[in-house]
Amino acid sequence: MNLPTWITVSRLAAVPFLLYWLQSPTPERQWWAVAAFLLAAGTDWLDGYLARRLNQVTDLGKFLDPLVDKLLVLAPLLGLIALGRVPAWGVFLILGRELAVAGWRVNQTQISGANLWGKVKTVVQMGAIALLIAPVPQWQGVAIATFWLAVALTLISGGIYLWPPSSPPE
Repeated sequence: MNLPTWITVSRLAAVPFLLYWLQSPTPERQWWAVAAFLLAAGTDWLDGYLARRLNQVTDLGKFLDPLVDKLLVLAPLLGLIALGRVPAWGVFLILGRELAVAGWRVNQTQISGANLWGKVKTVVQMGAIALLIAPVPQWQGVAIATFWLAVALTLISGGIYLWPPSSPPE
């Protein structure tokens, strides 16, 4: 495994801490969770940048990066369901899309990286999660609106992955 792939895998280290801090949140634990989440989310950009810059883009990295992103996004969303900050059915829509796209990718002969819609979806999801975790009541309206934007982008980007392009008319 190369450096970018190690950085990708390192994002998983944040997941148990996020779940612990969200299990019985205090403002201090929530800020720790926000910091850990944003640090882990930042490595999503870093591993991709290094892989391209060092010419170390690999099929393993293209497979692991979106998988680790999904775990980093879904773990705190589960904690946020338990806290009553997001509805389970909204998270189910995200989970359903992620499973469908992951299943679709497994059946491809060549592993492709995320497209622009998938990248935008991930950034909005991560922004929504950070806002939802933060113990700032004034941000909650923006946080929930960002969550629903993330759900919409998740479904749109999933549709783009799963629906085959239409053939040109003959």
